[in-house]
Amino acid sequence: MPPRRYNPDTRRDELLERINLDIPGAVAQALREDLGGTVDANNDITAKLLPENSRSHATVITRENGVFCGKRWVEEVFIQLAGDDVTIIWHVDDGDVINANQSLFELEGPSRVLLTGERTALNFVQTLSGVASKVRHYVELLEGTNTQLLDTRKTLPGLRSALKYAVLCGGGANHRLGLSDAFLIKKTILLPPAQCARRSKKRPGCTRMRQ
Repeated sequence: MPPRRYNPDTRRDELLERINLDIPGAVAQALREDLGGTVDANNDITAKLLPENSRSHATVITRENGVFCGKRWVEEVFIQLAGDDVTIIWHVDDGDVINANQSLFELEGPSRVLLTGERTALNFVQTLSGVASKVRHYVELLEGTNTQLLDTRKTLPGLRSALKYAVLCGGGANHRLGLSDAFLIKKTILLPPAQCARRSKKRPGCTRMRQ
């Protein structure tokens, strides 16, 4: 994407487009880590101890107060494992404030599939909700000031769009999505100041400069 001046609404729209592409890949990679390199629930040798045709119901409850995030990742986990054979009933949406002992969502489906996918689904929920909750804490501390809380590129490999989405759910804003959409000139870029200034004038997407 071409560099442009910072606009939080534009960054948000770009991120929401990107996660549509990133979620299936991130979920598939997480499932492959558990299932011997392929997304195949039959590779869960422990789940095979359960009767093949048994079905179960599960309720996921939070233990702490916070901000929820991760709905689409949970849905994708069970879509990849069982198509439409798992029903999810949601009691919260991304960005909702949640309280300890609150029911987040319910699952109904093949017992083996629920057992196979529960840890991957919870890993996404715990990671993203943790980020959203921490961001909300700092956003509340900044209320009444002119300071805006932005994220960075210092994210876990493979989860950048997910973590930046969690920042949005917590009330923060996105800075650069990557190296291609905005300039950020730092001391690690060994250019003479005058040369740096000339280059930034040619590319108006420079967000800020440091010498």
